[in-house]
Amino acid sequence: MEKYIPVVVIKELEEVDKILPALKANGINCAEITFRTSCAAEAIKLALEKYTDMLIGAGTVINAEQCEAALKAGAKFIVSPGLSVAVAKICNEKNIPYYPGCVTPTEIMQALELGITTVKFFPANVYGGLKALKALSGPFPQVKFIPTGGVDRSNIDEFLSFDKIAAIGGSFFVKEALAKMEEK
Repeated sequence: MEKYIPVVVIKELEEVDKILPALKANGINCAEITFRTSCAAEAIKLALEKYTDMLIGAGTVINAEQCEAALKAGAKFIVSPGLSVAVAKICNEKNIPYYPGCVTPTEIMQALELGITTVKFFPANVYGGLKALKALSGPFPQVKFIPTGGVDRSNIDEFLSFDKIAAIGGSFFVKEALAKMEEK
């Protein structure tokens, strides 16, 4: 798994050739393309065809139908804002990593019952941030977290210094990369 997972919203397919090269130029070889737009599946397919050295997954996957579409497009991992048993089962059957959003002990226990040990912690800033993650790590030492939402350059190092952080997710990576490309 990459340390940084940019949350990428593609509204028009042309944006794939703007955003992904910017991420790569910024040293990031991963993209979580969200299923918030009608062209998400096409964007994933295009990204995988053109940027073969990048790890491309699907985000904001909230049901089995979206999961199937993302996997058909070639997504290498699936991320959800919450936990979907249907999505977890599909990903398990196809041996695809699934990172569901889990912020409570009950949700984490459900993920563990499904064989999931790395979860998205979203929105991290609303649910207690690093302090909450450290507290949750007590009863769940086997769990790794991907905090997303409220993580940025001001606190990223603090999050990354905690050994239970698998990666950091966020749209701020895209904004940073695009701003750097515009400076050149």
